Amino acid sequence: MQVWYWRYWNQLPYLSCSLLADWPHGFFTRQFDPQMPAELVKVLDPQATAARSRQVHGNRILTELPTQPPFPEADGLMATAAGTSVWVCTADCTPVLMGDRQRGVVAAIHAGWRGTAAQIVPRAIAGLQQQGSSLEDLRFALGPAIGGSVYQVSVDVAAQVCATLNPAATDAKTMLATWGVRERVPFSSPVVLADATFGKMRLDIRQAIATQIVQCGIRCEQIAIAPYCTYQTSNYFFSYRRSGQSQVQWSGIVARPFPP
Repeated sequence: MQVWYWRYWNQLPYLSCSLLADWPHGFFTRQFDPQMPAELVKVLDPQATAARSRQVHGNRILTELPTQPPFPEADGLMATAAGTSVWVCTADCTPVLMGDRQRGVVAAIHAGWRGTAAQIVPRAIAGLQQQGSSLEDLRFALGPAIGGSVYQVSVDVAAQVCATLNPAATDAKTMLATWGVRERVPFSSPVVLADATFGKMRLDIRQAIATQIVQCGIRCEQIAIAPYCTYQTSNYFFSYRRSGQSQVQWSGIVARPFPP
């Protein structure tokens, strides 16, 4: 069973997921602003070091982790050394934290629609496998992000994301028709929904990412999606779509020692 629950540090709330109980981790709220990973990591593990990158909406994943500026461009980080934490910042994009229960290694991914279309999460899964992880040992938590019911995008954007879910389709109409059907999606809602505005669709990025993960061979039970929309939950989360301001919240996870 996947359970999301609130933790508190100095009366400030952050979100955790039971699927990641093996690792110190947190999806931090706007209440922690303007603290950065070097400060936030002390909430999770006072002895851990924090690594981050300069996010550019791509699909590059770092294994050599920067802890001091200048930070290289990347939207994913993978930590294999115990006591190292990896961090991503988001407003409406999806923060994905993942870990290997046997090896203790972790990854943090920033996935907006561009990163999702570029399959950054499947790339992270492949990277973990190359380093020795087995699919059955991986756990995934998709944190607060803009919900599909309110995320309006162009048909072209929706089609680019859906192309990763139906690579045999060659036109936008087929892609969208396939992945707009509730029964084809292994989670609670479709990836795409109709929109009243001509040339627009509603896109659920987290459902798309979760479907990509399942297509990699992961079971649904290994994946959790946070029940919070950043756009609609203004008391806890910043949202660029809502405010138009560049404000973010951070999410991080700490690698643990390999079991003996």
